[in-house]
Amino acid sequence: MPVAIVGGLHSEARRAAVDRLLRDVPGSVALHHDLSTATEGTVRRTVRDRSGVRDRGEAPLVNDCACCALREDLVPELERLAEDGDCRLAVVELWDSVEPKAMAEVVAVHGGPELLLTAVFTAVDPALVVPCLACGDDLAEAGLAAAPGDQRTVGDTFARQLEYPSVLALVDASAEGAIDPADPDDLAAFALLDQLAPAARQVGVGSGGLAAAALAGFDVEAAAARQHPACALLPQAADAGGVATLVWQRRRPFHPGRLYAALEDLTCAAARSRGRFWLADRPDTLLSWDAAGGALCVENAGPWLAALPDAAWELVDPARRVAAAMDWHPEHGDRAQHLAFTSPGLDGDGLRALLDSCLLTDAEYAAGPAAWRRLSPAFDELLDPVM
Repeated sequence: MPVAIVGGLHSEARRAAVDRLLRDVPGSVALHHDLSTATEGTVRRTVRDRSGVRDRGEAPLVNDCACCALREDLVPELERLAEDGDCRLAVVELWDSVEPKAMAEVVAVHGGPELLLTAVFTAVDPALVVPCLACGDDLAEAGLAAAPGDQRTVGDTFARQLEYPSVLALVDASAEGAIDPADPDDLAAFALLDQLAPAARQVGVGSGGLAAAALAGFDVEAAAARQHPACALLPQAADAGGVATLVWQRRRPFHPGRLYAALEDLTCAAARSRGRFWLADRPDTLLSWDAAGGALCVENAGPWLAALPDAAWELVDPARRVAAAMDWHPEHGDRAQHLAFTSPGLDGDGLRALLDSCLLTDAEYAAGPAAWRRLSPAFDELLDPVM
């Protein structure tokens, strides 16, 4: 049974995309888990087709986590639909803040052979792209937290929803009150979509093309590789519609103290930025950079391949080995700074100068790796929190 996932913070756009699939694919069924009731101890499940609701049910919270309850309940429900034999397409409509990557991997990894993930959509209202991406509010403040300890923001959640799927389902631009491509704000929205999600097809909800896209196929492993910090498919340099993307690449390591002091300015310099980088005092550690809406997440993403013994390379994903080989440096191996900043009104020259100022100076670089390790351990508290 083909399974298509439809997610996104824009609930009205998401519902419009699901409704269109139910109309255009005879025999299709939609499942939706409402996490807004999690505070009551349950998650509400609705199963419907084009004629209306077929079934309602509840799933108890698992580990006090609504998303965990969704994971536990989703696959059995899909398998039940597959066993019935009359469902041509199962459409999984995610709740607002649920990210499609996690659910796609649940279906692909934990679903039986009778389930085939064929598409992952994020439904988008272009008129809401700029305000959502720039929103630094916690999901909890917006009433969208998926668990009591959910610390994500609206902006970073929306960014990941845009960057993972194979298709962006856009509300019909011909509808009354829809966006005007001649308006600068609307033009910026489309430019952001083009630059942040270059691998995703854009399909209008009213165009009639959703049905074919829902059955086109989806490669979970390739999608995961596109998101992995070591080989992520980052935006390319661009400048269109009032939106620019600066791609900044260097070989020299960052000075940890100067970079830490510049984090706030760098985070606020763009609506969205992401990539990988390395610090002089942590030369073996690949660090990921993920920022949106004024919030930054820096994480240890494992070792650089250059820091691994040769025997360990066979255990590394082939996509990462290829990415490293294409960018190999005789002295630093695959260690590199590769950051992409995308935003309306981006100050590219100022941002480039700020980033360059955070690198080791010629004298610091000449001192060598032993001296680098004695530099200010500014990131220790961030990367090595005391439990």
